[in-house]
Amino acid sequence: MATETANATRTADSVRPGGRRPGGGAGAFWRYWTASTVSRLGDQVTTVALPLIAVVTLHASAFEVGLITGAAYVAWLLIGLPAGVLVRRLPLRGTQVAMDLIRGVAVASVPVAAAFGVLGLPQLVVVALVIGFASVVFDVGNSTFLPTVVPKEQLTSRNSLVSGSIAATDLAGPSLGGVLVQLLGGAASMLLDSVSYLASAALLGSLPRAEQPAAGPTGGAGMREQIREGWRFVTRHPVIRPCVAGATAVNFVCGALMALTPVFLVRTLGAPAAAVGALMATGGLGSLLGAAATPRLVARIGSGRAVCWAAAVATGFVLLLPAAGSGWGALVFGVGNAGFSAGVVVFSIVTRTHRQTQTPPELLSRVMATVRFVSWGAIPVGALAAGAAAAAWGPRTALLLFALSSVLSPAVLLAGPVRRMRELA
Repeated sequence: MATETANATRTADSVRPGGRRPGGGAGAFWRYWTASTVSRLGDQVTTVALPLIAVVTLHASAFEVGLITGAAYVAWLLIGLPAGVLVRRLPLRGTQVAMDLIRGVAVASVPVAAAFGVLGLPQLVVVALVIGFASVVFDVGNSTFLPTVVPKEQLTSRNSLVSGSIAATDLAGPSLGGVLVQLLGGAASMLLDSVSYLASAALLGSLPRAEQPAAGPTGGAGMREQIREGWRFVTRHPVIRPCVAGATAVNFVCGALMALTPVFLVRTLGAPAAAVGALMATGGLGSLLGAAATPRLVARIGSGRAVCWAAAVATGFVLLLPAAGSGWGALVFGVGNAGFSAGVVVFSIVTRTHRQTQTPPELLSRVMATVRFVSWGAIPVGALAAGAAAAAWGPRTALLLFALSSVLSPAVLLAGPVRRMRELA
């Protein structure tokens, strides 16, 4: 559910402003889309499997589950800013393939360790760390790559399509993960994620080499100055700055939900693994609906109003989560999860498209890295804080506290210039 939000998503030979053509035409986009979709499906299986391994097999506490979640995202705090410069300097296609292979090997180590009877909590934390570091570089590269294969005027529709496919995998993946965990065990189910990374690497390797934008005035500067240039652009931009602040607030809540959801559903509501997967999959349903509605919503009320409404809707629905009960009462959790995810994905699509269209091409990878460093850096903080809160007051009370904190996201937007804008641009 994370946003820059992290849920955001997205022929041919039109010429971009500045004369640069998207490389590879429509075929390149569809291979890009297929690689992202296949990899995401495996990711969602692991989203369910990894915490369930910790909770059910290793009997981890709420704080330990939060530690695993935090490990997966702490890389954004450690290398989030340099990643934008690294992606700018390295061959884009080769870097993406290498990151997929690293993640595939890390995930495969879990079922191997389980087979030899040596799997423990430290390994799950290390695996989450490795996946997190590789995902930082991969995600910054992926955001930079899309505008090289899609004309500028198609970015909103392509972002919506990618968001829709991610939402579909968010819907199918957790359900599949829950069933696989119940039938095969958590460790064995992670083999699917490993295979998905290998498939993604093969597809990305078949793409034409992505052309990096020409260097700007500081293109030959050192890493520190290039990082500073991206940071200045984000913090001084009158629209991007408040949108990043709103995304950071909602991602803090997303991190808390990642840590609290499996513990709340298993230990407080007594849900079996298959039901946990189905309830987590409702987020994918909400994301799918949000992604499908975004282009029409933006055309009808404007991108500025869509962002404000999306943040408010997400806040309203997340307040339903702590009210869920056992049995049929768990459906309240599903409704809240779906509505929250719908709001987050609309927010993510609109703000990401705005950044992709308003940022100079030579700055895009650094701007994307800066945005994710700030907004995704809130995820591990939220996860660890949620684990500590659950240990002190119980999962339901912790869930209520973090749901209430989600009001900060629409508050930030409504306090600034965005509330007066019909269009963000």
